[in-house]
Amino acid sequence: MTTHLVVGAGPVGAALASRLSQAGRTVRVVTRSGGGPELPRVQRITLDATDARALADAARGVGVLYNCANPGPYPAWERGWPPLAASVLRAAEASGAVLVTLGNLYGYGPGRGAMTRDRPLAPSGTLGEVRARMWHDALAAHQAGRVRVTEARASDYLGPTVPASHGLLPMYAAATLAGKTASVIADPDQPHTWTAVDDVVSTLIALGADDRAWGSPWLVPSNPPATVREVLRELGARAGTGEPRLRRVPRIALRAGGLAVPMVREALSVLYQFDRPFVADASATSNVLGVRPTPWADLLDATAPAWRARAA
Repeated sequence: MTTHLVVGAGPVGAALASRLSQAGRTVRVVTRSGGGPELPRVQRITLDATDARALADAARGVGVLYNCANPGPYPAWERGWPPLAASVLRAAEASGAVLVTLGNLYGYGPGRGAMTRDRPLAPSGTLGEVRARMWHDALAAHQAGRVRVTEARASDYLGPTVPASHGLLPMYAAATLAGKTASVIADPDQPHTWTAVDDVVSTLIALGADDRAWGSPWLVPSNPPATVREVLRELGARAGTGEPRLRRVPRIALRAGGLAVPMVREALSVLYQFDRPFVADASATSNVLGVRPTPWADLLDATAPAWRARAA
């Protein structure tokens, strides 16, 4: 039976390891801290994934290697991702494992219309450029016959296990579900695609198991877009906290903050995702691989009480 290696134990990495374990798979989880779910058939390994030799040792005998890692906050990406991505790619090549990378939509840039798996990458800032370069390097290795690769591209996460620090929506909900006013840093009334963590996991597993997926990126199937205000309103209705109160932070104040705070500066580079429609069309993933999104009502029913308890 195939052994799976998961690098990273954030919301997706932990959920992926749990799903594989529940399906009877043997799973190795690699993190710096030795964290991950404590479940049968899950072996937690403590190592720095940028250590190519150590990661290659951990990947021996593995059939599928999932890169669900994150080198840290936005300012760390430019320096942290290249050695991490290169190490994971080398480990997959050395072990013969299929490399399934958890990606995002930053590489598409602020183009018009819905994003699809076939749309060319056109990043507009450092964060998107880093992700695009990772994919191009992996694809080149695939095309050279050195390794089999694929990538799942997800939008902003939604789900009960998403931390309050993981994106703008959970941050806003931490305020609105506590009955407070949320300070929003972009237009809360633009349609936006939200991706369920469970659907990311389903897509990753499908990509690792189906050779039709290899050599290409795939978008994670998600529900029809909804605005920030609409999502907060639906969460509030389920949590009993009522209509969300939102206050828009002036952009000039954000730019001033960006001069001194690197995190704010990097966040400004991707705010186009909330200042205009940001919509992903993952119909190809559903049509070819059979992955479909969690029903919207079910997703919100699960998320609202978890986020409300955390806010309280």
